[in-house]
Amino acid sequence: MVKHNNVVPNIHCHKKYCQSSRGPLKVRLSLDQATKKKSRRLARAAKAAKIAPRPLQLLRPAVHCPTQRYSSKVRLGKGFTLEELKSAGLTARYAQTVGIAVDHRRTNKSAESLALNVARLQEYKTKLIVFPKKRLSKVKNGDSTAAECKSATQFDGTILPLAGPSGEIVMADIPKQEVSAFTTMRLAMKETKVEGDRASVANRKEK
Repeated sequence: MVKHNNVVPNIHCHKKYCQSSRGPLKVRLSLDQATKKKSRRLARAAKAAKIAPRPLQLLRPAVHCPTQRYSSKVRLGKGFTLEELKSAGLTARYAQTVGIAVDHRRTNKSAESLALNVARLQEYKTKLIVFPKKRLSKVKNGDSTAAECKSATQFDGTILPLAGPSGEIVMADIPKQEVSAFTTMRLAMKETKVEGDRASVANRKEK
């Protein structure tokens, strides 16, 4: 029975912390967290060994974040557009076989972003090592030489990462202004304040 101005007891004792005749265990435990971490690491290593000497990640484009608040930030996107691949002399089907991500839904909204991603593709093509198919006895056009294929190693980081913005401000790069905007606004504000007083003084002098 509740006495005085206290809270009405309404506790819920329905959690089963041990499996018994009342039912199975209903509390989710994470006792396998370390084991799962190890299994994920081994799975990544097995995948890397399976696709070697292919890189672990795909080449991603440089895109601007959505909305006006974050549009100035540049990050890696999902995939290159069909227009970017065409400008770089690639097809979508061939690009997916050499480690280039393709996104057929994204479109280019400016010439600057198109030129930037085409430059990324061109740089990637200069560093690309294409192995010839094993069933072919001779090297096709576009394949790398035997020496390049022999010296190829697996790359496990981000392919062509974006350069971070430099936090240094060089005063020499800032153009000098002969007219200060702050001074102009301050003088305009003062002139507006005293405009009424000057008009009243002028009226008194005329009378």
